Amino acid sequence: MTANRPVISIVAPVYNEEPILHELYCRISATMDGLGESWELVLINDGSFDRSLEIMRELHAADGRVRIVNFSRNFGHQLAITAGLDYAQGDAVVIIDADLQDPPSVIAEMVKKWREGYEVVYAVRSQRKGETWFKLFTASLFYRLINGITGVNIPVDTGDFRLLDRRAVLALRTVREHHRFMRGLAVWIGFKQIGIEYVREERFAGETKYPFRKMLRFALDGITSFSHLPLQLATYLGFIIAGFSVLGILITIILRLSGSQAFYGQASTLVAVLFIGGIQLISLGIVGEYLGRIYNEVKARPLYIVRDAIGFEPQPQIVGIVQPEIDPSLR
Repeated sequence: MTANRPVISIVAPVYNEEPILHELYCRISATMDGLGESWELVLINDGSFDRSLEIMRELHAADGRVRIVNFSRNFGHQLAITAGLDYAQGDAVVIIDADLQDPPSVIAEMVKKWREGYEVVYAVRSQRKGETWFKLFTASLFYRLINGITGVNIPVDTGDFRLLDRRAVLALRTVREHHRFMRGLAVWIGFKQIGIEYVREERFAGETKYPFRKMLRFALDGITSFSHLPLQLATYLGFIIAGFSVLGILITIILRLSGSQAFYGQASTLVAVLFIGGIQLISLGIVGEYLGRIYNEVKARPLYIVRDAIGFEPQPQIVGIVQPEIDPSLR
């Protein structure tokens, strides 16, 4: 380990988590102090508009191991994780949500597996407390769907809660795509990986930051990031409909020549046109999703913008982001 660099970094994105932050710090510090390893807690303020940033500053003033990356606005959970990985200085980095659904006590077992030589240790949810049957069903369906259509084997029932060796972190830093699915990227980079089971708790306080609309967008990002099957489906549907159309034309000709009245009238024609039009619009929508992602990538904007970084000395030099000089008075 390099001098003055912590052994373990814990990265936690924060978005309006005012009632949780003190408890998060207490649980993490208790776990990490019990391990006897040097550590840092990197909190990413993802555009919070409650007292979250103020509390983070208080925690930093009381304990210099708490460091803050303050975004200029809300950039989203996945980009907050990315910033945490960019700024984390430890030989191993643990990603954990701030809502305490992922118990910090599990970090001890992750570190043990890391010491055994594993470079990525991901947490598998054996039980999920306090979640509706609908969320459990859709989550299970999503993981099985994405494993079936993508080229990476993403472990079922896992989230972003995981430990990454520094070599894995450095590999992830080279991936700068905008529509990010971090749990997929953590598998895609390879390295020696293992899972450990844990019970996911209910949220400690506050409300979920992932309503159904955001979950749907997140699932779409995961699918489009690792699979082009939706584009192929549009092609397959086109061939299938074209085949049925040719068959329908032949049947219609035969029935007309035989004097049948089965296909007189406009109803069947209208239904066929509406059906084909719907398929065309769906196909255009799929193409549009991929095209929109290409458009975002070619603009080459920074993934996030840091308003200030508190507690980092020296300041990390990170390619592809906008970051100001650190105010010495904030260290």
